[in-house]
Formats: sequence, C-alpha cells, structure tokens
Amino acid sequence: MLYLSLAYFILLAPFLAGFATLPNITGNILGNMWPLLPVVIGQTVVLIVKGIDLSQGAIIGFTSVIGAALMTSKLREVQFEKSVLWDWLLTPGGGPLANSILASPVAIGAMLLVGGLIGAINGLSISRLRMPAFMVTLVTGTFLASIAIWMTRSYNIGALPDDFIAVGKDTFIVIPFAMIVALATAMLVHILLSRTVDGRWLYATGTNEVAARVSGVPTRRAVLLAFTISGVCAAVSSVLLTARLEAGFPTLGSGTFMLEVIAATVIGGTSLFGGSGKVIWAIFGVLFFSMLSNSLSLMGLSPFVFDAVRGTILLVVIVLEVLRTRFQMTTTKTATL
Repeated sequence: MLYLSLAYFILLAPFLAGFATLPNITGNILGNMWPLLPVVIGQTVVLIVKGIDLSQGAIIGFTSVIGAALMTSKLREVQFEKSVLWDWLLTPGGGPLANSILASPVAIGAMLLVGGLIGAINGLSISRLRMPAFMVTLVTGTFLASIAIWMTRSYNIGALPDDFIAVGKDTFIVIPFAMIVALATAMLVHILLSRTVDGRWLYATGTNEVAARVSGVPTRRAVLLAFTISGVCAAVSSVLLTARLEAGFPTLGSGTFMLEVIAATVIGGTSLFGGSGKVIWAIFGVLFFSMLSNSLSLMGLSPFVFDAVRGTILLVVIVLEVLRTRFQMTTTKTATL
C-alpha cells in the first residue's frame, strides 16, 4: 500500500493542480489522516479476531456529545430546554465542568471511559452470549446514534474550552497535536499486538478459534479485549474530531463514515477472515484513502461519485481478498496431500 500510495501520488501530481503542494499535503491529506487513524486501528484489532465493529461511528457521535456536555460553557435555552439533560446536566451556564481548569482532561477521560465500556459490552455479548458481531455492533450503533440525537434534540454543543480545541487544531512546535495523539495510539496498539502475550492470543483467536481454545488460549478474553480496544480507539477519534470541529456533534460518525473506516482497514491489507493485520498496514491504508478522497475532491466530483468510487474500490479489495484466501487454502490442501 505504501508503494501504491507513492505511485498514485506521482501519477496525479503533474495533472492535478494543487495536489502536490505542501499546504494540501500537510493540511488536507495528512490533516485528514489523524482523526481517522485511531478508529481504523481499532477496526484492525477487531478484524484480527475475525470480528467486525459497526458501532464505531455511533460511539464517536455519542462520546462527542458526552464530552461536550460536560465541558461546554454556554448553551441556548431555546435549543436545549426540552432535552432530557436540561436542568441537571445542562444549564444556560453550560455543563458541570464549565470554566473549570479540569474540564478538558476530565471530559476526555470520560469520553475514553464511555468508549471502552461500550466496546466491552459489545465484546461480552459476542464472547459470552455467542452473538454474531455484525448484529451486536449494528444494534449497538443504531441505539447509540438514536440516544445521542434524543439527548441533544439534534443540536450541536459548542463553546468548548480553548485547551480542548487545541488538541485538534494546534501544533507542538511544528507537529500537530492530533498527529501526536494518533501516532501514540498506533504505537501502543502496535506494542500490544507484537510484543505481548495478549497480542498473540488475538492473532491465534482470529486464525482458528477452536484450535486456539484447545491450546489453552483464553479466546473469550481475546474477543473482549479486541472490542474494548475498538471502543477506546473510536473515542480517541471522537476527541480529535470534536476538538477539530469545536463542538459536540450527535451525528458525528454517521453517514458513510463506517464505509471509510472499513475501506481504509481492508485496503491496508487486514484480512476479513481473521488472524492477519498490522498497525503499519492501517497507517498505509488510511494514507491511501485520505489521498484518494483528497484527489477526488480536487477533481470537483460530487459526493455521490466519492461514495461510488470508494465503494467500488472496497468491493474490488474484498474480491481480491476472497480469491487470495481461497488460493491459500487450495495450496495448503494440495501440499498436505
């Protein structure tokens, strides 16, 4: 994917005005990578255990509302007076942490905690109750998206602290804070997958759950861990997106967002059939997907064409993945015989 991304960039640079300029590379291509990368890394971990998490987009919107409600410093009564949160959590003067020096760290901690708890509930439902991951996360996502809209009556929650907004928009010397957060998340998950026993358990569970269980691998714990990580990573993306947009959006992560996440994950090389995936692959997948979206935008194409192109690429990648897996299975059987 890295070579493909470089070839794509070199091919379009001479013909697409503004594509190879430094402001476009740093502000658009790389700038759009960082909020997407953590959630793609979470999806990578889930796919490694042969699962899928369709609730990530809803977790982003729900935690965005939770964090913004805690630290906002001003609200319009005409918008929120009929909200279930009014008078006990939300007031005209803002949330319970309004104008507090601890507003941003406490709100961020709450967002990560809520994301992790939702992921853990998904993981428990799948590992203990043996429910299909697709159905569990789809229902969870639908429920959370509805709750977020119900709590806010579809209004955005603004007036967030400046130090929180800085996480998504400011830089440390010349390095964006969003980049630091995204790469720190990538490094932590990379260490987990490549340097710990839990990481080996994740790969073993995705490769062959029955064989892994017989070998003594706690497969239920591995599935629970994978979905918990996915929930936390979605909350990290929520922090970056909320800070970048300077408001809590109940619809954040809705629409075609999950298509982008799954497409970037699969395009990066993570297998849909479990047991295969790396953080570096996720980074390359997000880079290519961000570059693709940026180039389509510079071409002046409509959003409908965006979705058609991205969906087509995802379909092609899935077909190639299925063919590759079948070829490997056939080769293995032939070698065994």
